[in-house]
Amino acid sequence: METGFNQQERASLAQRIADDEIDLLQLWQTIWRRKWSIITLTLVVVMLAALVVLSITPIYKGVSTLLIEQKAAKAVSIEDIYGLEGGSNEYLQTQFELLKSRQLAERVVRELNLTTHPELDPRQQPEPLIDIRGMLKSFDIRKWLPIATPLDFEASEELTEAQIFDQVVLAFIERTTISPVIKTQLVKVEIEMADARLAAQAANALANAYIESQLEAKLDMTQTATNWMNERLSSLKTKLQESERNLQAFREAENLVDLEGVTTVAGGELSQTGDRLIDARRSRAEAESQYRQVASMKNGGWERLATVPAVLSNPLVQQFKAEEGRARSRVQELSRRYGPKHPKMISANTELNASSANLRSQVEQVVASIEREYQLATANERSLQSSFNQNKEQIQDIKRKEFKLRELQREVEANRSLYDTFMTRLKETSATSDFESVNARIVDRAVVPEIPVKPKKSLIVAIAGLLAMMAGVGMALLLDFLNNTFKSTEDVENKLNLPVLGILPLLKGRQRNDVARMVLNDGDKAFTESIRTIRTGVVLSGLDNPHKVLVVTSSIPGEGKSSVSANLAFAMAQMERVLLIDADMRRPTVAKNFEFPVGTPGLANLVAGTAKLEECIKSVEGNLDIISAGTVPPNPLELLSSQRFAKALQVLESRYDRIIIDSPPTQAVSDALVLSTYANALIYVIKSESTAIPLAKRGVGQLLQNNAPVTGVVLNQVDIKKAKKHGYSYGGYYDYYGYSDSAKEA
Repeated sequence: METGFNQQERASLAQRIADDEIDLLQLWQTIWRRKWSIITLTLVVVMLAALVVLSITPIYKGVSTLLIEQKAAKAVSIEDIYGLEGGSNEYLQTQFELLKSRQLAERVVRELNLTTHPELDPRQQPEPLIDIRGMLKSFDIRKWLPIATPLDFEASEELTEAQIFDQVVLAFIERTTISPVIKTQLVKVEIEMADARLAAQAANALANAYIESQLEAKLDMTQTATNWMNERLSSLKTKLQESERNLQAFREAENLVDLEGVTTVAGGELSQTGDRLIDARRSRAEAESQYRQVASMKNGGWERLATVPAVLSNPLVQQFKAEEGRARSRVQELSRRYGPKHPKMISANTELNASSANLRSQVEQVVASIEREYQLATANERSLQSSFNQNKEQIQDIKRKEFKLRELQREVEANRSLYDTFMTRLKETSATSDFESVNARIVDRAVVPEIPVKPKKSLIVAIAGLLAMMAGVGMALLLDFLNNTFKSTEDVENKLNLPVLGILPLLKGRQRNDVARMVLNDGDKAFTESIRTIRTGVVLSGLDNPHKVLVVTSSIPGEGKSSVSANLAFAMAQMERVLLIDADMRRPTVAKNFEFPVGTPGLANLVAGTAKLEECIKSVEGNLDIISAGTVPPNPLELLSSQRFAKALQVLESRYDRIIIDSPPTQAVSDALVLSTYANALIYVIKSESTAIPLAKRGVGQLLQNNAPVTGVVLNQVDIKKAKKHGYSYGGYYDYYGYSDSAKEA
């Protein structure tokens, strides 16, 4: 099984990858082709921008600099009560918004009497280019209303003083900008106006208005705080007295004299009891461990108890165990010499029994001692735990009283502190109520500006030119993208994967009227040489198997396939005997181009059997004969598909060295597909900068699917001068052979 791509799939994949890549050279050539259009657009836009900029009224900016300190040099701390401590960015942001407030703007408008200034007064503004009100007055809308509605346009034009003032204030706010200086406490008050002197005056006036408003606000706050503190002071005094009475009543009720001393004694006792309890728990744990060792060995007799580490560690047990061991060794030694009734054996056994009895007695005493120690340790632990719990409860009771006492004391202290604070602030405020201090001052007063801030003429013109150039480049690329036609031989080869047999230059003027016989009349040298180049390509492509029948077709009508067929036939006739057949029986052109008489029999008559072959063949020049389309039939496709046409073509092949068939376009009818089945080679004609690429792809694809022998493509009507401007150089070829205009002039 084939696991990889075949050759066709690899070629298709490579083509898709190539199509996805961005060809920077092609983009640059597209831009270069339209460079004069882009430059013209840029120059026009720059000139218009310059005219517009010159007509704009210059705007001046008055700048006054304020220093807003976050902590003002204040004699009283009333701001603490109102939360105006300026220690955060929120404070500065608030001051900036105050500078832009309507209240300050109204104060400046009144101070400078801006309601009568021509720049801000709506009554002195220039009339708009389109007078809407005049149009309304000239148009009687009342006759279009369903009821009689009184309309008074004159009354609507009059503005009240309040409306004028409101509009002037809004216009002043729009011209005001507050710009804080980064990482400083400075802020710039900027006013933009056409009047430079007024801009400076307005900036200074707004800064002064801000400082005055701050002074007024602080004075109002001081007076308000004094009144409020007087009201609060009496309630605070009553609350302080009540808290002091509660504290004294609690002390008397609980008989509290020296609570701290009692707490200290109780805490020391609890600490000592805790230390003793820890030692008792440790002793009980050790006794319990020994007791459990002994208890686990009781069922095994005193001999097993003697092996317990707690028993074995006793010095007497160790001594008795050693004596028993010596006695047992003596018995074993004497048993080898004497019998059991020997006096020495009896004495040794008696000594062994006595030693064992002493050891047993001592083991039992040690075991009993371990049990008693465990019981005493447990009892001691319980006693100390009980004492510890009693001391803890006593301390907790003392602590509860202490907490309550501290709570009452804190309440008294808080009330007293608050009362003292209010009393102190009240005295300070009363003593310094006439002292005014603000946290802002003017650092730099605005001066009359000499240079306008806008419009920035050079910048605007430069930006307009840059945007125009970008727009021109974008339009050039867009037009090139939308122009989905063949503009060069590279386009043909890349899009259709077919060789280009040659190009035919565009003929202008009178030459276009006789283009079908250009080679015969030895007309335009470049065109004639191009036809010969195409002839050479056709001949060389069939060296091993000469192309006997050659079909010429195109995608749509008007691409010049008939002219290519006729001129190629003339060029071939210079070397061999050639027959040109006009198979486009729907729109025949050969008879008209060669001025055959009306009614001249042709291919349709020959296939239909209404005329003989000799009657249809017309000799034109030397080795060239022509069969025109003849009488236009109602069924051209059926005639071309008939056996009579095939037989006629066989007869003609025996008479001529080469037969050139002018076929109908592929996208109009299916005649070209039928004719391609008889052809040995097929030439596809494409009109430069006219034939759409998808259209040509579809036409060539249909032919290839029908196994048509597509030999190559002829790019027709190429404007050599225009192509050279667009970056496609074909002139060198013609200059080399001396057929171009430049060569003729040389």
